[in-house]
Amino acid sequence: MKTLLVTGGAGFIGSHFVRHILGKYPEYRVVNLDALKYAGNLDNLLDVADDPRYRFVHGDIADAPLVEQLLREYQVSAVVNFAAETHVDRSLLDAGGFILTDVHGTYVLLEAARRAGVERFLQVGTDEVYGHVEVGSTDELSPLTPRSPYSASKAGGDLMVLAYHTSYGLPVVITRASNNLGPNQYPEKFIPLFVTNAIDDEPLPLYGDGMQVRDWLYVVDHCEALDLVLHQGQVGEVYNVGGGNEKVNMEVAHRVLDTLGKSKELIKHVADRPGHDRRYSLDCAKLHALGWRPRHDFETALDLTLRWYVENEWWWRKIKTGEYMEYYRQQYQARLEGVRG
Repeated sequence: MKTLLVTGGAGFIGSHFVRHILGKYPEYRVVNLDALKYAGNLDNLLDVADDPRYRFVHGDIADAPLVEQLLREYQVSAVVNFAAETHVDRSLLDAGGFILTDVHGTYVLLEAARRAGVERFLQVGTDEVYGHVEVGSTDELSPLTPRSPYSASKAGGDLMVLAYHTSYGLPVVITRASNNLGPNQYPEKFIPLFVTNAIDDEPLPLYGDGMQVRDWLYVVDHCEALDLVLHQGQVGEVYNVGGGNEKVNMEVAHRVLDTLGKSKELIKHVADRPGHDRRYSLDCAKLHALGWRPRHDFETALDLTLRWYVENEWWWRKIKTGEYMEYYRQQYQARLEGVRG
């Protein structure tokens, strides 16, 4: 029986991956290590909580004794690292936590994995490490030019992963994915923020002119790609994971409102964030050569996502209180007041 240590498995993408692995591989076990910071949510895994092949451990990836204990106790054969501070806006408010988790935490995991002799270490990354892409698409050999504290911290973690392969022979693989959408995404992110605000007829704060371009990837398709790279990816290599759905933010906002039957007057153009990347675009030929293609087009993925938020208000309404509202006020209140002024 193979045992995976999945870090950050109570988060958005991590929880979908845990569910994917348990559903596809009856002989696998999953140990989920998550610090349950603001975006970690055990409600994301209620359907597998009682599975005897699943174990949740509350802890931080930067806790070296705990990580080493888990690798030894459960005889972990592979580590899949989702654990990260992930939101650009929050990194602009306080970069320190991103460095501690995304760089130092990754180092702690790598060192423990090296000592334990794991068979594979999968680092789950982001296309944002490539920075703004004016024309064309970035492949895995493109330079890393991160422009936010978040993307810089993720680039630092990726480089540490590659260094552990070169220096110690650790069998690593890295993925860099485009923007994900799907159920259970914390409502600070673009699509869940806009859909939950629209449901309540609250303003949709759209940065700048709203003409930024993002490539969208349905989370289920992402998990299938991660599964493939984990098992068949070449050690020491990086794989881009894109949905092939480049959309302008304004277009996405309009589609959200049209689907929900809401007025486009809810869109409020607010002051742009510093260093806002204008466009991301991934060349995924390397992953396609392994046999992966996304199964969901953007329209289908967005419709599935919107339907989930409409039907699962119990999940997000209790999130949009307390810490979330304090962050929301800090991030958007002055911007929205400027629009009203």
